[in-house]
Amino acid sequence: MRRALLRLAAACLLTVAATAGGRAEVTRLDPEGPPAPAFGGRTFSKAGQYERLAFKATIALDPADPRNAGIVDLAIAPRNAAGRVEAVADLVLLRPTGQGNGALLVEVPNRGRELLGQLLDDTAAANLLAAGRDAGNGYLLREGYTLAWIGWQADLAPGEGLRLAAPVLPGVTGLSREEFLFDHLRSPVTAPLTYPVATEAGARLTVRARAEDPRQTPADLGFRFTGPRQIEITRPAGFDAGALYELIYTAKEPVVQGIAFAAFRDIAAFLRHAPGLRNPLASAGIAPERAILAGISQSGRFVRDYLYQGFNEDEQGRQVYGAMLAHIPGTRRTFTNARFAQPGRNPTPHGDRLYPADQFPFAYAASEDHLTGRRDGLLERCRASNTCPRLMQTDSEYEFWGARASLLVTDTRGDPLPLPPEVRAYMLAGHPHFAAAQAVAARIDRCALPVNPLQAGAPMRALLLALDAWLREGKEPPASRYPGHADGTLQPAEGLYPAIPGLPYRGEHGPAQLVDAEAMPPVVKGEYTVLLPRVDADGNAAAGLRSPVLAVPKATYTGWNPRAEGFAPGALCYNTGAVLPFAATRAERLAAGDPRPSLEERYPDQGAYVAAVRRAAAHLVAERLLLPADATAMAAAAAADSLARLHR
Repeated sequence: MRRALLRLAAACLLTVAATAGGRAEVTRLDPEGPPAPAFGGRTFSKAGQYERLAFKATIALDPADPRNAGIVDLAIAPRNAAGRVEAVADLVLLRPTGQGNGALLVEVPNRGRELLGQLLDDTAAANLLAAGRDAGNGYLLREGYTLAWIGWQADLAPGEGLRLAAPVLPGVTGLSREEFLFDHLRSPVTAPLTYPVATEAGARLTVRARAEDPRQTPADLGFRFTGPRQIEITRPAGFDAGALYELIYTAKEPVVQGIAFAAFRDIAAFLRHAPGLRNPLASAGIAPERAILAGISQSGRFVRDYLYQGFNEDEQGRQVYGAMLAHIPGTRRTFTNARFAQPGRNPTPHGDRLYPADQFPFAYAASEDHLTGRRDGLLERCRASNTCPRLMQTDSEYEFWGARASLLVTDTRGDPLPLPPEVRAYMLAGHPHFAAAQAVAARIDRCALPVNPLQAGAPMRALLLALDAWLREGKEPPASRYPGHADGTLQPAEGLYPAIPGLPYRGEHGPAQLVDAEAMPPVVKGEYTVLLPRVDADGNAAAGLRSPVLAVPKATYTGWNPRAEGFAPGALCYNTGAVLPFAATRAERLAAGDPRPSLEERYPDQGAYVAAVRRAAAHLVAERLLLPADATAMAAAAAADSLARLHR
């Protein structure tokens, strides 16, 4: 009863200024309703039931504080009566009513969406976990994590997901660049603009079939502005669905998007340290002992950028997050802390390649950019403030083809670059960028081959526990499982794959380029060396964290998939891999000229296959790369012939 009264009192008091006697990092928490039971009142082991809370969190930044000095345009942003710059972030919490594990796990939303449930709890769609609607397998909740999501993108419209209301700079204009990849042939077609048009004069639209092709302005290419934030494009003949359209125009009213980094610093510091009823966690008796920052894909890139920009030191000089988990970022960061930023841009092998979201430094270790002579690394700022976290980066195999992941462990010439001692890196061999737990091999129109269906939940559950134990107890996690140049598991693209019928390997991959983004349009000034994972005779990656589906294979699983005819053929599909099943029999294999042994040649019967899966899973359990429950589930899936995800 006493705890319930405290929670009620907290809900009433949180709208009061939250920083009396402090430095005014978080000034208000406005509840969007009282705490609500989550997941239909379901109980999760010692953690008990969970409550969902939602707020508008106001932060107020002092532009004179050196820890805020790196935020672009903060100095010219509108200020409140106290001389601070304010922003309002959406904040969602899931807190246990029973015994939590002492950890605050903060996920950076991906384009306003929660993805942690899909990755770790096997929910069927985004946002179900954060909404308190579906706990999936309940993993995170059984473990007792307190979960938080903080909105950070100011370019999302209200209702599009968790967002940040950041200050606008009135009267400021400048060139902005939009790139559109439609993957359809509708014409005319409308497209949104990130920033409103200041003047239509001088606006220029071009088209090109591939990113490396010259920009063209054919006579039948047309456009018109249909509103301050919208354009209509009339598409020209001779260009397919995968053509790239680029608009450069004079925009106005940029937002101070770099405040996003301060939001994750200040709100997490508040949840960790603010005492009493002002804090919805401390008021419930679950003040966090430690904090972990996690991000997936775009938000994994944000985690890398947050660290690089130096925001893991709060305004009182304390470390904010003791550990970080960057999932599937490759060596990219974000286009966030800039005037006319576009944080949603995603550099891929085909589109968005010229946005400043994947520029040097690529690695955590310091190295020299041989094209510019500059020396830097992602840990340089946290080393200076003694706030570096323990960090895991987990990449799929796709990141090597689409996100220059080899540069995590090489310098810009391709020579070996060791990981720092506080960093572990794991490549999920054979995996695509992201897949749901329910995925099976299937075709989509823009890709030439069936899409790789492997989901990363099982290894990621084990790695999160290892990361938390590293933070909590200092227990060393499993050694990195990442391809490297020194041992020959990273190699040049040429001749990488054996000749496999139906697998059209041409060495295509996303380049790493030095880009002058100040020029409009941007100009490529040089290229860095990108290496790719060595494969075995089956065409499966030879290094990395090889799950039982790869160690005991029924197919070739790649991190790349060519774009189909009519969709910029020759380029690679973004965020996908491919799957090519083995022949069932030796006769079928020989008839096709397939060098890969058939299923009957590999596994005398189903029992032999299941036994091999059990052995492979047990090996990973012993190395703390798989949980016993997931090993059992994999053996059951092998027995049901569903582990390879080749059919429903």
